Amino acid sequence: MPSTPVHEVVLHPLVLLSVVDHYNRVAKDTKKRVVGVLLGEVHKGTVDVSNSFAIPFEEDDHDSSIWFLDHSYLDSMFRMFKKVNAREKIVGWYSTGPKLKEADLDINALIGQFCEHPVLVICEVEPKEIGLPFTAYYAVDEVREDGTEKARKVFISLPTQVGQTEAEEIGVEHLLRDVKDATISTLSTDVAAKLQALKGLKGRLQEIQEYMELVLAGKLPINHDIMTYLQDIFNLLPNMNVDTLASALAVKSNDMMLVIYVASLIRSILALHKLIDNKEQRVWQEKEAAKGPAKDKDGKEEKKEGKAAAGKENETPDAKDGKEASKK
Repeated sequence: MPSTPVHEVVLHPLVLLSVVDHYNRVAKDTKKRVVGVLLGEVHKGTVDVSNSFAIPFEEDDHDSSIWFLDHSYLDSMFRMFKKVNAREKIVGWYSTGPKLKEADLDINALIGQFCEHPVLVICEVEPKEIGLPFTAYYAVDEVREDGTEKARKVFISLPTQVGQTEAEEIGVEHLLRDVKDATISTLSTDVAAKLQALKGLKGRLQEIQEYMELVLAGKLPINHDIMTYLQDIFNLLPNMNVDTLASALAVKSNDMMLVIYVASLIRSILALHKLIDNKEQRVWQEKEAAKGPAKDKDGKEEKKEGKAAAGKENETPDAKDGKEASKK
């Protein structure tokens, strides 16, 4: 890989949310893509993308080389953003791709009028594979080794990662709270995560296989950098033909799965125990509620008898003689 002034791209969650919102407002349920500008800072080869804004963009469905981007709108929007935060500068642009297109080099050259080293970030709003839903590219001059062609611009991939401040982390946690409870882990979710990881690994291996077949067929030139990375991968692979290593890996995997299985059983038992406690408490509350009216009736009758007895005790001897005489 040729040396570039940009070595890494760090994308903040706010940018990803803005890209998804832009796509849902403009191009949802269509095959169109949306384009916007990335704002942030560049420090020691690391592009820190902290903000973004959408720009009007149209391209022909049949010929991707025909496109329109309102750069005057871009200029006015950037001047307004600069008044809010002067530290944020244009560092590149984003597209919902999902892949590179023919006009991307021309768009990148236009964005290059506003910044020295623009980067392109392709965000997949509907990712089909596990991993980060975005890929970063940087345009460099490529010169053929045999000198048969003149230099031309090509995109090279850059390492990417997600960075966030403390405030952004709190906001993302609130957004994900209703989507998925990250504190709860079950055996099924663990198995599903492993299955997705294996699917992602299978897709990467298929891409390597297709590339190698194209190189062997002479349809693609040999890229020595890619071959070096592939050789490093093969050197890091363990020798599974050794019985001791295979047995050790199997034992470790079985031990881990056993711990997960036992933890899932304990969690299920605790949940059932809590359910039984709730049921017993509800039955007890119903019994107490049924006893309440009976106690009230008994209390009213006791009060009536007490009043009657108190009335008899308070009668004078003359009143008693009068009552007896009236009876006779």
